Amino acid sequence: MLDGNTAFAPLLPHRDTPGSGVRRLAARAETAEPGSLRLQYVLEADLGRVRLPPPAPGAGRADRLWAHTCFEAFIGRADSPHYLELNFSPSGEWAAYRFESYRQAMAPVELPQPPRLAVRGDEDRLELEAEVHLRGVLPGLGGAAMSAGAGNGGLRIALSTVVEDRDGGLSYWALRHPAGRPDFHHPESFTLELALPWNPAP
Repeated sequence: MLDGNTAFAPLLPHRDTPGSGVRRLAARAETAEPGSLRLQYVLEADLGRVRLPPPAPGAGRADRLWAHTCFEAFIGRADSPHYLELNFSPSGEWAAYRFESYRQAMAPVELPQPPRLAVRGDEDRLELEAEVHLRGVLPGLGGAAMSAGAGNGGLRIALSTVVEDRDGGLSYWALRHPAGRPDFHHPESFTLELALPWNPAP
């Protein structure tokens, strides 16, 4: 298992979708403040060969972001099958969904506040940073038992990215790929562990 609050970890291409033009993809998750998480992604590539969604005026929540270049995180309790899917587009749009277990009972989830997104880039590098508040979103988070990130307060996290090329082809990148087709939801993809200092609920 990888540990959170570390240097960037490489995202690996799925063997069936190598992703032309991409030289390096990496991501990390770390504590931002009590009850929140900061996610950072770095894409190094010939961006002339990558299709990036253009900035969206008044960017907010949107669905099907994963159909194009999109940075993703899957976050669950270490002691529960429930998990969240978070999508962040270079356009500034985002999405959040809850699952009761592996690909079961998908539903949009309301976050305590919209993620704070920052996107920076040049001709061969794109960086996206997202800060997400999670208190009250996953069952059991935000209570006094989580105040020190102890006990059952640990999180299991999968970090991944979809990259679309100029021809519309998609490549899939993750910390780990299970056998078979690309599947970011698979339990084997949750290779990052992180304990956060959850403050007691007011």
